[in-house]
Amino acid sequence: MTVPITITADEVNCLIHAYFQDSGFQHSAFSLRMEGRLDHSHHIKKHIPRGELVERLSKALLYAEVEAHWKGDSFAKNCKSPFSLLERHVCSFDPNTTTLLAPQQPGESNMAMLAGESSIKRKSISPSTEDGRAEKRARKEAQDNHAAMAVDGPSSIAPKEAKLSDLQQPPTENALKKPKTKRPDPVRLLQAHKAEVFVVAWSPTTAGQLVSGSRDATVNYWNVPSGTLEGSPSPPPRPTLTLSNLATSSQADLTSIDWSPDGSLVAIGSYDATLRICTSAGKAYLTDDHHKGPIFAAKFSPSGQWIATASLDSTSCVWDIKSKRLHRQYRNHEEACCLDVDWIDDSTFASGGSDRVVHIVSLNGTKPIQTLRGHEGELNMLKCNPSRTRLATCSDDTTARIWNIEHLHSEKSISTDVVLKGHKRCLTSIKWCPNNQVGEHELVATASFDFTARLWDSVTGDCLKVFTDHTKYVFALSFSPDGSLLASGGGDGSLNMYDVKTRERTWTWSCGEKTGVFEIDWKKWGEQSLIALAMEHKVVGIVDPAKLPRL
Repeated sequence: MTVPITITADEVNCLIHAYFQDSGFQHSAFSLRMEGRLDHSHHIKKHIPRGELVERLSKALLYAEVEAHWKGDSFAKNCKSPFSLLERHVCSFDPNTTTLLAPQQPGESNMAMLAGESSIKRKSISPSTEDGRAEKRARKEAQDNHAAMAVDGPSSIAPKEAKLSDLQQPPTENALKKPKTKRPDPVRLLQAHKAEVFVVAWSPTTAGQLVSGSRDATVNYWNVPSGTLEGSPSPPPRPTLTLSNLATSSQADLTSIDWSPDGSLVAIGSYDATLRICTSAGKAYLTDDHHKGPIFAAKFSPSGQWIATASLDSTSCVWDIKSKRLHRQYRNHEEACCLDVDWIDDSTFASGGSDRVVHIVSLNGTKPIQTLRGHEGELNMLKCNPSRTRLATCSDDTTARIWNIEHLHSEKSISTDVVLKGHKRCLTSIKWCPNNQVGEHELVATASFDFTARLWDSVTGDCLKVFTDHTKYVFALSFSPDGSLLASGGGDGSLNMYDVKTRERTWTWSCGEKTGVFEIDWKKWGEQSLIALAMEHKVVGIVDPAKLPRL
């Protein structure tokens, strides 16, 4: 006898509660938790992956499609009408295509016949993006939703992806026939976290020292020596130090990690609204809960004397590192969320938020010295160029903007220098190329929920290349320290490497489905260079660029 399927109201409430939390609807989540008495439910403490409600609804639509299109022992596949959660499906057949799939063979299950169709559709189903906060970079929304119902993005099928244990590229047929010396694997996966890894950051001064942070408020310190990635069977390194249970709140995702310029301190931003600064040895240096909402960014000033934060409580704050005290809290975004900050110089920083504007503030005052307007959607990231003369911003409005801040302190207002148009959905990341050829314009790269990354001329606004190799949202970008390569990571679990000069892909690696790459940090110390990946599947990826095979 088949075991009956049971669905309880308690389970549904817990799923909806998790969806509210992931989407930033904190008041709705609180109300449901109280009215549904979820604190008394044994389900509330279970780990519910991000996007689980949308994932299950997507599968329900697939089942509804099967149910609607089965005709006897065959399956109608030429229906042009989409399936919707809220509208009744009415078939509209295309007379120019075959109506039915071949009847099943004796003993073959109907669902087995549909396996191929379902997998294709599942790869082209995208979650609703009506809620801006669900897409915020700071939340690092995990791609359990399979990224698609792709209104704007491509619907191509992703190539077969490797398992976590498959760290080697699959051998070619010729390689199987002719034994060759095994090439040292360029990728290692460091396993110690027990939840999704959201942030990673290399020490700027100590080669191989890495800090990673995960959803469960755990920080791991790692020492990745240069010899670790050789082709020897030695196990991957373990954390040299683990800071666990940093917060007691159920929403304590670590959202930001930043090293001081001298490599002595690490600033940690968290969803529990607490700023924590630790030493390079993991000892607590400063803990401050002045913010009343999640901290989305925490960044040291160029000298390391100050640290600026951005918070959901609509404010940005600046702390004096030496005296361990709050210097000033800025309320320039009024009731809007402050989503990111970046330093222009050691006494001036920029903040951007859901009010669609950028405020440039001096530490000597409280009001903005300049306010930059032009974006029509929430700002997701701000980045100053290496010379600190221009500011790049990216937004939910599908554009990026380049602002000339060379004459920042003059009375003349700053206008948009360049608008970068071309993406079809909101932008998640923007990065400056750190090293440009003499006489050439500075380059900037952007990543988007339209499954693409783009390379731009920051002076003319020309799009130099559209990179279309990802099959899901693109979350992260990083240029190599010398500016010759660009790396991109996305919700499809893949890392792609591009030559900036030729604009061609030179290498790709995949960790498999549901293993999104949330953040990339590429650092060089002398002759040694390493890449760190913050990954959804509770691991930290380490890539040795010196061992990358060319495509």
